[in-house]
Amino acid sequence: MIELEHITKTFNTGPAQVHAVQDVSLSIRDGEIFGIIGFSGAGKSTLVRCVNLLERPTAGRVTVDGRELTALDDGALRRARKKIGMIFQHFNLMPSRTVFGNVAYPLRGGGLSKDQIRDKVRQLLALVELSDKENAYPSQLSGGQKQRVAIARALANDPSILLCDEATSALDPQTTGSILHLLRQLNEQLGLTVVVITHEMGVVKEICDRVAVMDRGRIVEEGTVFEVFSDPKQLITRDFIRTTSNLNKIEELIAEDAPITHLQPGELIVRLTYLQTSVSEPLISKISRDFNVDVNIVFSNVELVKGGSIGGTVAIMSGERKALTDAIRYLSEKNVSVEVIKDARVS
Repeated sequence: MIELEHITKTFNTGPAQVHAVQDVSLSIRDGEIFGIIGFSGAGKSTLVRCVNLLERPTAGRVTVDGRELTALDDGALRRARKKIGMIFQHFNLMPSRTVFGNVAYPLRGGGLSKDQIRDKVRQLLALVELSDKENAYPSQLSGGQKQRVAIARALANDPSILLCDEATSALDPQTTGSILHLLRQLNEQLGLTVVVITHEMGVVKEICDRVAVMDRGRIVEEGTVFEVFSDPKQLITRDFIRTTSNLNKIEELIAEDAPITHLQPGELIVRLTYLQTSVSEPLISKISRDFNVDVNIVFSNVELVKGGSIGGTVAIMSGERKALTDAIRYLSEKNVSVEVIKDARVS
């Protein structure tokens, strides 16, 4: 559905140049929800604006649904853009227009009668569950309601693509969840291809099928959500995971010499990380029974993502040296990464 080939975007800021996007190539499939994640300044918002040519790339080609947008004249590009909806962090609603007026705005000049526009707007408001707000003004709405209006407006011209540029960043966690649920629902009901730009790990894990990680204008890692976040290859990806996981707190506790990290002879601290979606066995209870080792869980952070477990456990294990070694080998054979953080095993 979307093919980006060697996209580069350079901004001239006086004597200096800012290379916001550098030689990015991506293929986004029809009907998928694709996430682009990165810290502030990574270039992700500039990249998504290159998809609909709100920012024209300095170099490279953008092809959407088989049409090369970078080769179109202005008139053809305006028509092509109607099939690419976009929503933003701060909603971009017109405060002087009602909810109805905001959603109807993109339909102006489209050849529809007043009755057709009214029916279309009400259909869209029903889709985003705001039928009772058509006469309200943006100032009378909550943040989540404003974003629902923005989504309805973005869908007015029946787009095949919806670009979401930090669309949940201004929302509280509960409202974020409802908007993500709506986006997934629209993806399934309408067959929309959805591109999600975010710096929030939770957003990507909640609804995305695949994800690309951006850093300094480049794509540094790409794959399914499970692949990227269960076994990150790049430091930037590991940094993202640290922002939402408590599994790395153990190093801080060891550095602080916290009492929980004081080991008795025969004990060790391990971090267990799931590496594949098929891990579903009760492994901790199994190694306790089969290898006669004790496992004291210190932290645990396990989430179900696309039917598989992402995350892991930090635990203190104790027992005879051979039993601990055998238990660790067994976990590794079950595709669980075992990292020994602190070791007080006795020979």
